[in-house]
Amino acid sequence: MKLADKQAKERYLEKLRVIKEGTAINPFETPEEKQEIIARLKKDPAFLCEFLFPHYASAKPAWFHIRLAKFALKNKWFRRLVRWGRGLAKSVWTDIFIPIFIWINGEFIYAVIVGNNHDKACDLTDDLKAEFESNQRLIHYFGDQVMPGHWERGDFRTKDGRFFCKAIGMGQDCRGLRKGSLRPNYINCDDLEDKDTVKNPKRQDEEVQWIKNSLLKTMDGDTQRFFYTNNDPWVRSIQNLLEKLHPNWGVDLVEAYNEETYEPAWKEKYDNNYYRKLEEEDGAISCRAEYNHKKHKKGKIFKDEMLQWGKRPRIDHFEHIVGFWDIAFSGENDYNAVKVWGLHGFNFWQIKAFVRQCIMEDAIRFMYHYEALLPESVILHWRLEKQFWNKPVQDALDIVELEFKRSLNIVVSDNPKGKGNKYDRIVTGSLPYYQQGRVFYSEAEYASNDMQVGIAQLKDIEPGYKTHDDSPDADQQAIEYLSQFVVYPNNNKNDYKVTGTRRNNRM
Repeated sequence: MKLADKQAKERYLEKLRVIKEGTAINPFETPEEKQEIIARLKKDPAFLCEFLFPHYASAKPAWFHIRLAKFALKNKWFRRLVRWGRGLAKSVWTDIFIPIFIWINGEFIYAVIVGNNHDKACDLTDDLKAEFESNQRLIHYFGDQVMPGHWERGDFRTKDGRFFCKAIGMGQDCRGLRKGSLRPNYINCDDLEDKDTVKNPKRQDEEVQWIKNSLLKTMDGDTQRFFYTNNDPWVRSIQNLLEKLHPNWGVDLVEAYNEETYEPAWKEKYDNNYYRKLEEEDGAISCRAEYNHKKHKKGKIFKDEMLQWGKRPRIDHFEHIVGFWDIAFSGENDYNAVKVWGLHGFNFWQIKAFVRQCIMEDAIRFMYHYEALLPESVILHWRLEKQFWNKPVQDALDIVELEFKRSLNIVVSDNPKGKGNKYDRIVTGSLPYYQQGRVFYSEAEYASNDMQVGIAQLKDIEPGYKTHDDSPDADQQAIEYLSQFVVYPNNNKNDYKVTGTRRNNRM
């Protein structure tokens, strides 16, 4: 026996021991009490978790655990991206608790558990197989289900003929999943992403197509439950690619904690200081990526250390405020980016961001809504590029103007977008200010998805980039516009540091 196989067998035997010791039955239970417990197990996922699986239930289940289990039982046809933060028991619920919850409610289950590779998938199905084999309460209430001759690692079925389970690795040939006329009706892709896939966009694209064109097509009929279970700290991942391709798929999104109060989503397990301590130990950026799905990418030109977050000056203390709109006509491929920047002394502050793949009207509504929040004494100059000005833009402005019953203070900029290479224009027009420490971001907007999407686009700017640049394009033009209002000592840009005292006092 190979060492790896021996170790896997030893781990499995230990699972059986732990499960058996933790699931003793009540020898004095009456038939009536037994039926009451069965009835409760069928309708109460929280009770199922705590009573059937005490070896997992180190804490009471959270509201989102119960929500997902009830959703899966009620709905027989769905595609669901389960995006819970790290440490929130994603795998336990989607690999074990929910399939068993559906099975004890009388349904036939043909579960396929997909791992990053076949061995990992087998490890996941071993957890499920071990419950049928050694969980004394599961056996007591629902019968001994071990089926001799059909009880292999990564491929087993129960004695009652209502539960089949198969482990496969990501990208594996799916043609062998059929069992006669039976096809899979419950699939869970569990933690497919790893350090290698996130560095290989081509591999990610291949796996997305494999899921769409091979894996999902193994299901047939009215019952098709599909989960993709992963946290999502990456700018580009298999999961968020699936989300973009299928916006109608459901996303069960749970952030592990509130970034302001540190209140945990799973209050039954974690206290209010748990994630605060993690941030102190590992840093906020790392923690928020892993536990709250806040993407983080290191830029090659616009680097992390250049991004300065601070408490924004009072809005009426800015010398000038501009909102630059980089237009996407359809919003299907490009982003409508509206970036609000302010000039304060010699510094440029990013105050607010709207960066979304949406129709033009939504971007215009954002401008109206944000402008309405400003004091009457503050004037915000909205601008867009002349080359974008056409009838569809005018029509969109007219539509929203009718909704708000007032005009928007928007000016067509004469700055030609074709002026030089876009990469050169963005880098030469913005990078010096970042390097000089003159660009700041409002810390109140740190958690804004629009702000973070814009920053991700900025970090993607490098020679030969083929990514979206709508946000950094709007940034560059806003900064260029504001720069004309900077008053330098002695009319010399090199002397701006001389007035550092004035600059610091005003901040």
